[in-house]
Amino acid sequence: MNYDRIIIRYGEISTKGRNRKLFIDKLRRSIKPLLRNTPRAKIDASRDRMYILLNGENGSGIIEGLKGIFGIQSFSPAVKVDKDIEKMKEAALTLFQEVYEEGKTFKITGKRSDKTFELTSEDINQEFGAHLLQNIDNLKVNVKNPDINLLIEIRSDAAYLSCETIKGAGGLPVGSSGKAMLMLSGGIDSPVAGFLAMKRGLEIEAVHFYSPPFTSERSKQKVIDLTEKLANVSGYVDLHIVPFTEIQQIIQKQIPENYSMTTTRRMMLRITDEIRKRREGLAIITGESLGQVASQTLESMYAINDVTNTPIIRPLITVDKHDTIEIAKEIDTYDISIRPYDDCCTVFVPSSPKTKPKRDKVLHYESFFDFEPFIEKAVNETEIVRIRIGNENHNMSVDDLF
Repeated sequence: MNYDRIIIRYGEISTKGRNRKLFIDKLRRSIKPLLRNTPRAKIDASRDRMYILLNGENGSGIIEGLKGIFGIQSFSPAVKVDKDIEKMKEAALTLFQEVYEEGKTFKITGKRSDKTFELTSEDINQEFGAHLLQNIDNLKVNVKNPDINLLIEIRSDAAYLSCETIKGAGGLPVGSSGKAMLMLSGGIDSPVAGFLAMKRGLEIEAVHFYSPPFTSERSKQKVIDLTEKLANVSGYVDLHIVPFTEIQQIIQKQIPENYSMTTTRRMMLRITDEIRKRREGLAIITGESLGQVASQTLESMYAINDVTNTPIIRPLITVDKHDTIEIAKEIDTYDISIRPYDDCCTVFVPSSPKTKPKRDKVLHYESFFDFEPFIEKAVNETEIVRIRIGNENHNMSVDDLF
């Protein structure tokens, strides 16, 4: 017997009230790209469950992809059977025999959502457990830690049988909490910050600062590869590649060396905020962790944040570097992040950056030069690449994305 559907159980969505439909629609949108290569598979969503109807398609690729989709508590490959006890027994035996190997233990977990069904949950456990024991030699029960847990769920429309419950990624569906801009470097931290922000339902667009010829095409490709990993969660991510060479060269000439990093971060934040306005985002995400480097002291953050009132989300602000590295390995970004290609931040880092910059001083130094036209130019010349699952990336103009 082949599975004919996948049952998806909601996570935090189940706690939502009148706006639950919005969250379910966002989850559907996250799952839809997984079905691109299985055209007969369809999504059927209700208030309490979501189903992927396979319609003869092989669901193995879909099952693997679902493990990384936020908003899912768990899911199970399943078969749908009429609520006829004999038909259910036949289906249960066939399904069980496909996964059973001699020596494995089992249990039955009956769930009767439809209270009009003739058997209680406990009756289901006993009736179907006895049926399997009668038809399979040397089969043993283990109710505490079974090798196979045959779930039989009685709902209003039918009975659903499955032998496997797969843990989901949890969190909220991407896009259900709004849109934010991720300041994406080529390092370890910012991709992890983007991933964690997406887990809380944020749709992200990435902003990367690129300074040729001081940074290479390989450093640019590194960021595209990191963005592809994040796109695996949401289907696609728009990557904004900002030409930053001219502004960095001006900073080197106009700003004292120990304050150059502070001004660099301020200009990056101003540019990101302008892109956010044009893209109708609501916040900016960074990979900052308190005290990790000179620009991530409270004094530095205070001086840098002065350029905007936009909310800055820092998912890693209190996370140890070791823990961030572990997450990076789990989401498969770590090996990309440690490729030895410098980004614009590492190329131009001063020898003795100010760890406790004064806001008044940085304003004073910047007052001798008008950065505004250069910021506008950088925003207008930003390259936008839509990164999709499957490496189908497309360079796009701003007009194409609206």
